[in-house]
Amino acid sequence: MEDPGELRRRVLEAVTDGALAELEFDKLVDVLLGRVRELFAVDTVTVLLLGPAGEQLVATSALGLEEEVYQGVRVPVGVGFAGRIAARREPMALEEVNASTVVNPLLAERGLRTLLGAPMIAGGQLTGVLHIGCTAARRFTDAEVESLQLVADRLALAALAYRSRSERAATTLLQDSLLPSRLPAVPGWELAARYVPGTEAGVGGDWYDVLPLSDRRFGLVIGDVVGNGLAAAVVMGRLRSALRAYALEFPDPADVLGKLDRKASHFERNTMATVGYAVIDMATSTMRVALAGHLPPVIALPGRPAVLAEVPLGPPVGRALAIHGRRSGTVELPPGALVALFTDGLVERRDSTIDDGLARLLSTVDDRGDDEPAESVGAHIMATMVGAHAAADDIALLTARHTAG
Repeated sequence: MEDPGELRRRVLEAVTDGALAELEFDKLVDVLLGRVRELFAVDTVTVLLLGPAGEQLVATSALGLEEEVYQGVRVPVGVGFAGRIAARREPMALEEVNASTVVNPLLAERGLRTLLGAPMIAGGQLTGVLHIGCTAARRFTDAEVESLQLVADRLALAALAYRSRSERAATTLLQDSLLPSRLPAVPGWELAARYVPGTEAGVGGDWYDVLPLSDRRFGLVIGDVVGNGLAAAVVMGRLRSALRAYALEFPDPADVLGKLDRKASHFERNTMATVGYAVIDMATSTMRVALAGHLPPVIALPGRPAVLAEVPLGPPVGRALAIHGRRSGTVELPPGALVALFTDGLVERRDSTIDDGLARLLSTVDDRGDDEPAESVGAHIMATMVGAHAAADDIALLTARHTAG
């Protein structure tokens, strides 16, 4: 039997090899799995990564049991051998492989008799499970358990870094595809928009939209999904698509947000988002606004100080919070009027209250003249409210100027 200290030394050399840092994640996993099979003298080595929802382990890489990957094996957290390791976050050995101890029939079909697994944890986050198997009866030693955990820890660090890079790239691409590449031309109106991802939370679920509607109407949308990263961006995309569909069917913004709330509460049960939706009627120069937990838009009428629109405020979308229905309010928008919809990243700062931020925003809008183009107003708002300091949270800003009667 190999000396326990010697095994630990060899495993440490294998996982701390500087050459690993130069490898892409998939290649790094392949190299480590090959080394593990040799060092531990086992027949199979498998890595299962935690899925995006955190509820399932997905077979990602394997040696000796490649079918797990090819057949898309998934193991619920808390169920079966790997699932129990993930739930308990501690190594586990299995000396009898059968239908009562594992959920993946491939393990028994391959003739495995013993298994040893370890959780992959980095930065307090579970990223997956690493397990090894033998077709012969075997009792794994404490040194082998400890050594396998060392490999699992190294894989966890690589998996966490890879997931972070991949999710950020995917989130950025998704958000770029969902935000309007160009705002529509609306007769008698100038439109402008800005979006900036937060430096701390990263790209998330903030969005804006402009919807050409029938009967000389168009809609302005601003929203903010609670959370950040890929999950928030995916939810944002679903809400955006649903709102667009409801906007074509229901003229009142309150009805649109009501339908959106029902959809989110039923199908996105862990979702919460703030949304502001306004419909501008070009024939009557009025705007009807409904707010779901979102800050009111700024209204600047010719010759008057900028104010926050006085319209009803309802609860956020999701979790069936709007049990008493939703309401909308109407605002007059004569020629020269400016509307600015924004997410809270524009006005929230750690060193001041949100009321201070809103007051500063109103003062900033007042700095511009009644005939200042929407793009110039938006640029001035960003220059004043953000300036040379990166915002911690996402910022979305949508400005609209009524230029003709």
